[in-house]
Amino acid sequence: MLFNSYIFIFLFFPICLLGYYGLLHLQKKEAAQFFLLAMSFWFYGYFQVNYLLIMLFSIAVNYCFHRLLSKAPSGKLLFFAITVNLGILFYFKYYDFFVSNINAVFGSSFLLRHVLLPLGISFFTFQQIGFLVDTYRGEVKDCGLLPYALFVAFFPQLIAGPIVTQGEMLPQFAGMTEQKFDWEKFSGGYVLFVLGLFKKVILADTLGAGVDYGYANMALLGQADALVVIFAYSLQLYFDFSGYCDMARGIGRMLGIEIAVNFNSPYQAVNIVDFWKRWHITLNRFFTSYVYIPLGGNRRGRGRMYLNFLVVFFLSGVWHGAGWNFIVWGMLHGALYVLTRWYQEKKKLYGKKVFSKKQSPERRGTAFSMWEWIVTLVSRIILFLYVSIAWVYFRAADVAQANRLLLLALKGKAQTISFDLAECFQLDELWYVLKVLRLDNFSYSRYVLMFFMLAVGLGFAMFGRNAAQIADRIKGKTYQAVLFGAVFVWCILSFSQVSTFLYFNF
Repeated sequence: MLFNSYIFIFLFFPICLLGYYGLLHLQKKEAAQFFLLAMSFWFYGYFQVNYLLIMLFSIAVNYCFHRLLSKAPSGKLLFFAITVNLGILFYFKYYDFFVSNINAVFGSSFLLRHVLLPLGISFFTFQQIGFLVDTYRGEVKDCGLLPYALFVAFFPQLIAGPIVTQGEMLPQFAGMTEQKFDWEKFSGGYVLFVLGLFKKVILADTLGAGVDYGYANMALLGQADALVVIFAYSLQLYFDFSGYCDMARGIGRMLGIEIAVNFNSPYQAVNIVDFWKRWHITLNRFFTSYVYIPLGGNRRGRGRMYLNFLVVFFLSGVWHGAGWNFIVWGMLHGALYVLTRWYQEKKKLYGKKVFSKKQSPERRGTAFSMWEWIVTLVSRIILFLYVSIAWVYFRAADVAQANRLLLLALKGKAQTISFDLAECFQLDELWYVLKVLRLDNFSYSRYVLMFFMLAVGLGFAMFGRNAAQIADRIKGKTYQAVLFGAVFVWCILSFSQVSTFLYFNF
């Protein structure tokens, strides 16, 4: 089931709200937890029943490991439990990739299984590994099966994150009897949901149509076409994934449950270190807590620290997908990350400054402020260009296809942007505006809308407030209610072009 679907908006979520708050009103905490769990199973099983069976098996196995570790913490048992989880993940996600590479290297002919990849398996597997490690550390003593299952299966964050921790969710589940319907929280959650829906349905899906055309018709692309496709995908991916996370947080807040922030305007970062503090925050937190620090972090010298960074980014690439293109993507980020940290260690600053920080703001003056603004802008643009190049390997079917698109962007045929490509970015509602203005008959009108969509997306991502900041500023005024109501209706009317979320595959 998708958040941007009629069944979710008009059936699933209204039933969820009524049943949940009705049970809380009756002080039935366990019944409310069970109800949310049942709704979560419905939400996940709606995609395919087999997915649900796999998740139920994973929950049962890991809960047994939790009980054993809570009674007698054992490093060997923890290692075995993690191995089992990674083994299941390997079978469903990486088996064919591993076997195909074995066949290529050794000339063998092992059969590929073409195993069905359960949606969100990477997310709920990592979430449970984190839970088991916390159990071993003594941070969670003994959790009942019902709250544990709800922790894993809670439908807003089940499919595409964020990767939440037991410390964030279990106390909220335990305090459900104290929750009452809070109109301020509900309205804030509604605003987050609408903003996320707008990102997904209006921005990401419109940009995605052009991206899909470009990758499917690469032989027809010129240099300008390739550049448009590359930058459009950077924006599509951001609005798709951050939009999902905004909707997840909004749904959680409407239910009185806070879900971790996963994005904080990452394209407003000025370097790659800053970027990874803002992009997919919970995944970065997971790798820091359960990989980087156990490997030694920065406690064993700079050389070992840089190696640990590379290991983390290698694993991040592998986590995202079974393909060499994902590994290349991870190592591109890892290489720049190490280089940036090396530079920061040398300068003891986050970027080179022209003036000393010890100077007073008065002495710095307008010229300094202008210089800072220019440096920040240039840094954002350079980082966006680098990240966009890396995203090509993330989106491409393989390394060869990624190299081909990048080569087109560098040395492709110099020609005007393809009319067919520009046509993909057309939003019907905006096309009607051009008709009203009598601009629809001009040859360049399609290109106007394409550049408008790219400019709006880039402006929001690089300079605008993010969804959380906007939601915090909403005060419940009449014009705000009308505005968000209109946006909500606009999104619903666009459901005829529903597409799945990109991160469902990871």
